[in-house]
Formats: sequence, C-alpha cells, structure tokens
Amino acid sequence: MQDSNEIKERRKHPRFYLDLPLEYRFPDTLHSLGALLVNASEKGLLVYSIKEMPVGTKLNIVILFPNGSGLANLEVLAEIIWKDIQWQENWEGYRLGLKFVHIQKENHQKLKQLLAEGHEG
Repeated sequence: MQDSNEIKERRKHPRFYLDLPLEYRFPDTLHSLGALLVNASEKGLLVYSIKEMPVGTKLNIVILFPNGSGLANLEVLAEIIWKDIQWQENWEGYRLGLKFVHIQKENHQKLKQLLAEGHEG
C-alpha cells in the first residue's frame, strides 16, 4: 500500500486545502445547489456534497468568496471523475473528485491567485 507522500509525488499539480462554499447546477437547469470546496489544484476540485450524482456528470460551479476578501466569485465547468461516500460526525454525504472541463482565462488567473494563497496538502 502506498503512503500519502508517494501519492503526492505522482500528482502533476499540487492540491491546496480550502474551506469555501460553492454553488453548482446542472448545465440544463437554473436551480443551484450548495456544497463545500475542500481542496483544489489547477486541474480540479475535491467537493463534499449531500447529493448523489453519477460519475461523468458535468456541473457549472461557482466558488463563493467571503465579502471583503477582494476576490470575485470563480466560475468553471467541471466533470465528476470519481465519488465515494463520506461519513463524519453528524454528517453523511459524498466526496466528489472533479476535473475542469472549461475555465475561462480570467477565472484561471483567479484560481492561480487563490492557490498561491492556499495551504498545500
């Protein structure tokens, strides 16, 4: 079995821990749902959600920043590439691994800024 250091070294893009709310919606709907952004890299996100969704689902995502942070919300189109059940004290939901399908240049710059301020993990 590999330890976490070996797994980290295989990644092309390091992940940074974040604790931010996000909204997501399916491309063909206007109704948004909420989730929690756990970590991010330049290529994808790890999200906690209470809604089960199949691998392959594409989502329009808006990462929400606190007022006064100086950052505008960040929007991306992402696809669920893996999922598993997540149990924590008083909470049950899903961990979703998302890869970016489309991110505008301006939003990619925002993401790089956000990651530069984050904590690698």
